[in-house]
Amino acid sequence: MFQNIFYRNKTIHSKNSNKLFLMGVLLMFVTTMTTVIAANQDKLFLTDDRLEIKQLIQMVLERNPSLAAMQQAWQVAKNRINQVSSWDDPMLSYSVAPGTSGLDDQDLGQKIQLSQKLPWPGKLGLKEDSARFQAQAKQENIEVVRLRLIEVSVRSFADWYYIHQALRINRVNQDLWQEFRVIAELKYATGRASKQDALRAEMEQAMLEHAAIVLLRKKRNIQTSLNTLLNRSPDSPVPPPGTMPAAELLPTVKKLRQTALLNHPELKALVTTEKASAAQVKLAEREYYPDFRINAGYNSLWAQEEKRYTVGLGINIPLAFSRRNARVSEKRAYKQQIKWQLLEKQAEITGAVQRAYNGAQESRHVLQLYRKKLLPLAEENLQAAKSDYQSGKGSFLDLVSVEKNLIQTQLNQAQALADYQSRLAILARHVGDPGLLNIDIAVVSDLRDEIQGEAQ
Repeated sequence: MFQNIFYRNKTIHSKNSNKLFLMGVLLMFVTTMTTVIAANQDKLFLTDDRLEIKQLIQMVLERNPSLAAMQQAWQVAKNRINQVSSWDDPMLSYSVAPGTSGLDDQDLGQKIQLSQKLPWPGKLGLKEDSARFQAQAKQENIEVVRLRLIEVSVRSFADWYYIHQALRINRVNQDLWQEFRVIAELKYATGRASKQDALRAEMEQAMLEHAAIVLLRKKRNIQTSLNTLLNRSPDSPVPPPGTMPAAELLPTVKKLRQTALLNHPELKALVTTEKASAAQVKLAEREYYPDFRINAGYNSLWAQEEKRYTVGLGINIPLAFSRRNARVSEKRAYKQQIKWQLLEKQAEITGAVQRAYNGAQESRHVLQLYRKKLLPLAEENLQAAKSDYQSGKGSFLDLVSVEKNLIQTQLNQAQALADYQSRLAILARHVGDPGLLNIDIAVVSDLRDEIQGEAQ
């Protein structure tokens, strides 16, 4: 009995060992896959200690699925060109007379016919023109999505830049308030200030620590937005931002409006859609003309050999005038609709360019004001208030007020720079020209050469 118990325990121990071994292998596999996935996510920035704005735009254009989706929509439309401009398949028919089967005095009666439909001259060409213009409109939509992705990328980078500047300003001012508290405590110890000054300094420092917590939460939200743009895990690490491009002088708003009317892809898409609708109008008008059908056949039912081989020509008789009239009216109305939409879009874009230009100019003016006047004055004012407090000429409340003004001025300057870049990105999208951003942005697509060939 003891021997049986020993073998049974040994078997149970062996089974448990196998289970532990399998669990260990599974755990190792999961750990390895998690490491690989994390490495694949993070290798995007493995060699980068700073995120530059051009780098972010290029990565978004490469990785964001919305651009790839629009490219596939263009491929769908482009592949329709050959479909609508090709002849229908020829028809082959075969008939047999069963009653003639097995008769000795005559051959099997059978009939073979091959026919091909030929549309009225010009119909296939108009179908091809319409499909080609529709494909070109889809192609312009790729550029529309690209402009929007560039705008969102720049605005996200501006937010990323501002939040890092805000955190840096917060850390600097926390150190400054620590210095103020030490000064206040020394003055209190020598009887030249009240305990309230030191407590007020400590309270202001605590408020800055709370503000830092809020800023860190906003930083994580912006990081999530950036990773969403890059099609990555929301909590993947993103390097701190590099430098922000300089605020350059803009062209005149008149020139920008002219550029938008000539080059904006939404307008180009409507123009090509109008051309497609014009081809559809002409095609509807050609429906009043018949199509042809040619055929050739062999019929053994004819006794005379000369009558067995036949060729023929057939046409449809376009008698349904009400239907054809309605189709022409429909296509003409659609063409007119596109024309009005084009005029509406032109007015909309020129208005948007003007508003975006006004916003960018305002931000540039505000940025220059903070850089050249307000920030130097705030820093000089703080130094004066600090010296007055140390010498006993000024109050601690004056020092608090001046320091708060400096913090707000520093934040406002960082916000003005971020706002200018964001508004410039909005302006570039409305104009349809990413070159306004002063960033060399390439067309990132496997279809680059094909797109350029279609455009020519």
